[in-house]
Amino acid sequence: MSTGMYQSPMEVAVYQLHNFSISFFSSLLGGDVVSVKLDNSASGASVVAIDNKIEQAMDLVKNHLMYAVREEVEVLKEQIKELLEKNSQLERENSLLKTLASPEQLEKFQSRLPAEVLCPEEQSSGVAAPAQYSGGSAV
Repeated sequence: MSTGMYQSPMEVAVYQLHNFSISFFSSLLGGDVVSVKLDNSASGASVVAIDNKIEQAMDLVKNHLMYAVREEVEVLKEQIKELLEKNSQLERENSLLKTLASPEQLEKFQSRLPAEVLCPEEQSSGVAAPAQYSGGSAV
């Protein structure tokens, strides 16, 4: 690239950006865009044509991304719906089992559960008990 025909670093950067855009988007469009040399003699029509091709390619990419995102959102909505239904079913089963179980069975079951599974109020009561006994002498 001859930088003699450009008066500022900005013009060089624009030239490089246009060349990158042309090569990148021509690969997206299947090589429809021909390589155009941008210099001071380039006509305004060719620059506009290139800009139009770039805009078309960007619209194409945007449309593909939007379609993919919409598709993924639909899949996730369906998964959320299934998980909510499963959660509701499990909550009903849990409630039923709690009502049918005797207090001894519930106590035995809860004693087998790890501490992480217990409800927060049960965990806090379990943590508070040792604190009461640790109030002894520090000597």
